[in-house]
Amino acid sequence: MPDIKQIPPSSFEFLSLLKNNNEREWFNDHKTAYQKELAYVESFAQDLLDLMNTHDVIETPSGKKSLYRIYRDTRFSNDKTPYKTHWSGSFKRAGKQRRGGYYFHIEPGNSFVAGGFFGPSPQDLKLIRENIAFDAQPLRDILNDKTFIASFETLKGEQLKTAPKGFDGDHQDIDLLRYKQFLLIHHFTDQEVLSKDYLAYCNQEFKNMRPFFDYMSEILTTDANGMDL
Repeated sequence: MPDIKQIPPSSFEFLSLLKNNNEREWFNDHKTAYQKELAYVESFAQDLLDLMNTHDVIETPSGKKSLYRIYRDTRFSNDKTPYKTHWSGSFKRAGKQRRGGYYFHIEPGNSFVAGGFFGPSPQDLKLIRENIAFDAQPLRDILNDKTFIASFETLKGEQLKTAPKGFDGDHQDIDLLRYKQFLLIHHFTDQEVLSKDYLAYCNQEFKNMRPFFDYMSEILTTDANGMDL
């Protein structure tokens, strides 16, 4: 596996070609090019994983293991194109006391890192909402922090149109109680992705998620007395 510290322009070029030739015959004819670019992305993901393990504990064993397959599951989709036209992967935090996950997405014109809770279980969602309803100020302090705003602007994710069951629609924190997902997203320009600093950029944005993750981890893994659930 090559040791690179940045995404080469050829990785974008391959994705652009794949987008315009998204069929199995073309892909098979360019399998060597795909494997070359995949090796670059695996190396980048490994370097990112190594950096992240200096400020968090990641369960994902390697950069290679973090990557999602480029092959699309078309069984239940109207879009029958066989391949994804982006590179992507995720890192899982280690241990039941560390909640939240990291995701990276590399695509011409649509590159970003994200983190948070994409599909919280009903039990977790109930705990989050109960905590917000009791005292939303700690979460608001995180969301209003200047570093958080500079990195992620605001909390993102799907929301209910009405109040969740069991909560008053006139609650002062109804804007937060309506969330069904709790996502942090930071987009990058193509120029940033291809720069020598992109590895550091990704690592820093992941690092900036920690206050939010630490808050969520505490309310999801301890009771009102601070005892482990």
